[in-house]
Amino acid sequence: PMLQSGLVLCKKYQNNRRRMMSDWRAIKLKDVCQRITVGHVGSMAGEYQESGIPFLRSLNISPFRISRRELKFIDRRFHDRLKKSALKPGDVAVVRTGYPGTACVIPEELGEANCSDLVLITPSPKLNPHFLAAIFNSTFGRDLVGGNLVGAAQQHFNITTAKELRLLIPSKPTQDKIAAILTAYDDLIEVNKRRIALLEQMAEELYREWFVRMRFPGHQTTKFIKGVPEGWEVIKIGERVSTQYGYTESADENPANPKFLRITDIVPRQINWDRVPHCPIGESDEDKYRLREGDIVVARTGATVGYAKRISKINWRAVFASYLVRLVPENSVDSIYLGMAVESAAFKDFIQGFVTGAAQPQANATTMSLFPLFYPDQNLLRRFNSIVQPLFDQKDLLMLQARNLTQTRDLLLPRLISGKLSVENLDIAFPRSMQETPTSVATHVG
Repeated sequence: PMLQSGLVLCKKYQNNRRRMMSDWRAIKLKDVCQRITVGHVGSMAGEYQESGIPFLRSLNISPFRISRRELKFIDRRFHDRLKKSALKPGDVAVVRTGYPGTACVIPEELGEANCSDLVLITPSPKLNPHFLAAIFNSTFGRDLVGGNLVGAAQQHFNITTAKELRLLIPSKPTQDKIAAILTAYDDLIEVNKRRIALLEQMAEELYREWFVRMRFPGHQTTKFIKGVPEGWEVIKIGERVSTQYGYTESADENPANPKFLRITDIVPRQINWDRVPHCPIGESDEDKYRLREGDIVVARTGATVGYAKRISKINWRAVFASYLVRLVPENSVDSIYLGMAVESAAFKDFIQGFVTGAAQPQANATTMSLFPLFYPDQNLLRRFNSIVQPLFDQKDLLMLQARNLTQTRDLLLPRLISGKLSVENLDIAFPRSMQETPTSVATHVG
């Protein structure tokens, strides 16, 4: 009887599965899109402006979201000439080279926009743009695009290939529900990122107010001697830190090995530890090069020489690569202050003034140690730490939450876009960011 009962349940599941998948069908992308074209390809010499109409490039296309990092602008005259590559809210922009297939929906708040060498897709009313972007950003989408790249010198994703892509797509109401779930997660991730940025700005502003503008508590009654507050010192940072070059090894993806922090990992605003690779290393060397809270790492070569990060909370076994220099504060009370000093533009400018090598700029630990700064008294540093440390603690917590949200979304993504996870019986309301997209507003459910 138990076996028969199990067989009955299995049969019911299979029937439900067939019924659920009955509204999914394989279709060519061109059959559910109003436009599939490519952005402007050609010289942009002299066309960028300080402000105007946003001009998107590959680096501005992140999975699901527009990135405003190094966003460029063009004037109305040039925008009107590039009618073919004009973008509007609800369009889907897809990267052609570099990280081909990365996609996002053009948001309402961007307004008018134009773009360079991207695949531009205007979905028909039959296709939810957020659902389409989710397909491209999934493992399935990346494999599909990666298996259809063209070109010998530089492989790229072209519009002829894009038009012929065969996708498994459900009914519009099902697309809308799947898109709503994924977009809700992405909205939460974005809120966390904005809160993180605000906390960083608060800490940086306090640092500048106290230690750059010299408006620290009690400055009105403090005596200044040749511009230096009484009781402060003018030091070189090498007097308060020890320096060490990183470990030389090739990165790998073996999770049994420690994380291997490199220059490329410290350039972004925050370190994304999920993207940091691993490396093989012996036990004694791991202890020698292991990163610890309060360490400061600085890029010593390449275009980003002088970029630095203070290591805050670290939940990984991690070592640092040879193109980084580690600065270790001798006194823990100095860690935050020295870290913010080294992360400042003043430190980058100082290093740039001493780099050697035309083709490959280089800086060494000795040069870094010469960076001059005011060193305040210990009581003021402790007071500063008591205000800033809670901001960094909150930032670390938000980063952990964002990481967990991202992992959950990425686990749901392949199951949702393949139909393995049913949403038909869910009552789902659109998040605000989807309501702003015209094609989504017309088909609001929930």
